[in-house]
Amino acid sequence: MLTQSAKDGFDTLLTQSLKSGMAPSGARVDISVLADDADIPEKKMVVLTVSSYLFRLMAMFYFTPDAATRAHFARLNNIDADEMSEQTFMDAIAESGNLCCGILNRDLGNFFPHIGMSTPNVIDSNCAAYLQTLNCQHVRHFAVDMDDSPRFHVTLIVSAYADIDFAVSAEELGSDTGELELF
Repeated sequence: MLTQSAKDGFDTLLTQSLKSGMAPSGARVDISVLADDADIPEKKMVVLTVSSYLFRLMAMFYFTPDAATRAHFARLNNIDADEMSEQTFMDAIAESGNLCCGILNRDLGNFFPHIGMSTPNVIDSNCAAYLQTLNCQHVRHFAVDMDDSPRFHVTLIVSAYADIDFAVSAEELGSDTGELELF
């Protein structure tokens, strides 16, 4: 149901959103594709869904709630890591995932009408063992490496409800995060 071009398009849009939403300004970001059986060691994940009438996409942002991860998200939010409560820390991680999926949602809107996005949910990473029950046509695991930050892992899952074919190139995409929308 998903052409290779569509799979590549979903991958490209996600990697572009990760570069914009997960890294501090000016940081070097390297994103690599991992094998399907890759070991992802993080203990928690933020899950977000982007859906249309034609597909459901899930993005899973894995993390370990440790000092290095706390320092990364404190730097993203321009606050001192020692000032982050546990709730502030979880909110910062969820908001970063939300920002990435918001960029992805906006870019997918260029190809698909009627797209919606869920709110972030933080769950145990052991839940990823049940991904095969989602009847998905595309699963891709990524490693995200940045300057002075821990390695993060992200999984993209797409389930299609119709034939989907679209093409996108990274060169056509902007690197901005868009404008603030008020509702």
